[in-house]
Amino acid sequence: MSEEPEARGLADRLADGALGSWVSIGHPTVVEAAARAGFAFVAVDTEHTTMSLETVAGLVRAAEAAPGDPSVIVRPAWNDPVRIKRVLDIGVDGLMVPMIDTAEDARAFVEATRYPPEGVRGVAGGRASGHGQSLVEYVDRDHDDLFRIAQIETPGGVENAGAIAATDGVDSLFVGPADLSASLGVFAEWDSEELSGAIERVLEASHSEGVPVGTLSVRAEDVPAAVERGFDYLIAGKDTTTLIEGGERIRETYERSRSERE
Repeated sequence: MSEEPEARGLADRLADGALGSWVSIGHPTVVEAAARAGFAFVAVDTEHTTMSLETVAGLVRAAEAAPGDPSVIVRPAWNDPVRIKRVLDIGVDGLMVPMIDTAEDARAFVEATRYPPEGVRGVAGGRASGHGQSLVEYVDRDHDDLFRIAQIETPGGVENAGAIAATDGVDSLFVGPADLSASLGVFAEWDSEELSGAIERVLEASHSEGVPVGTLSVRAEDVPAAVERGFDYLIAGKDTTTLIEGGERIRETYERSRSERE
């Protein structure tokens, strides 16, 4: 029996409730640390960070060398075929594309990841194809292993969640809680009825199509509620938030210890 491709491994992991870590610091050590912590995958954000493609390539190499064989999902800045193809040529396991509002958006996303005649991705011998040495095999078969995640972040995305999930090539939906709450007029009101209702509609619509749904829980204390809501997998923890809040706790402990000693 042939070895299971990594991207199918990612699909299996997410279906089984895998836990990922959010990466916004473009240093390989962050990916290595996430792997050593036991995260099954990392989500590398290029939408709201200063990361270059060279940086992303370094993070992918770090994941390949790290213990536990973590998968790499990259979020490009937009649903743009040029941005998407440049990320894909690096050789990532999955893409998470923001602001997918309609089935048409979803189809454009999928087409950007596929070669003609099914899509519009340009053919080139990048890192994903062994810098061209396995180009024919990659174009014929291996690129199909990519895992595609459509982010739902607006009322339109919520309304069309079922059609988006049913789009051929879309493997998962992902609720972007911050943008969705803002677009609903309840920014950061995590327990609001509007946000909760929208999330429930996404979960129900996507699950009716047999498509898993994930979300982001920035802090550990938010994880149980996300699991209870019925999300199939989570990205939990954000590198910068973990550093800041962990540092705050250490500083507070130090200040309290000094105060008690005086």
